[in-house]
Amino acid sequence: MLTVILTIIHVLVCVFMVVVVLLQSGKAADLAGAFGGMGSQTTFGPRGTATALSKATAIAAVLFMVTSLSLAILATRGRGGAGSSILDSTHPKPLSTVPATRKQPLGPAGSIGGGRVGDTGQPGKK
Repeated sequence: MLTVILTIIHVLVCVFMVVVVLLQSGKAADLAGAFGGMGSQTTFGPRGTATALSKATAIAAVLFMVTSLSLAILATRGRGGAGSSILDSTHPKPLSTVPATRKQPLGPAGSIGGGRVGDTGQPGKK
């Protein structure tokens, strides 16, 4: 139940953060900013005071990180913690315990004795 609530909060924070970031204007929003110019004669660019949108972006970013970490911790807690792996949960198929039968190789003519005339395939008998 907690995971569902945190997921809903996480999605709402994501949507809010996207909207707030898209509403903000860039640092150099004039025509010079479109071509890489700074738009102002200051050393590090035009920088005003923090607006309500930039504060809302910072708060949304912190909430996003907190909900992300919380969801990650909750997801691993149910699976056994840090020492578990996906490979630990899979069970390999058991190998066959029946021994393989060994066949005697056939000769060139298809007979057991190597295809020689008069060979019966049994040792000591011709």
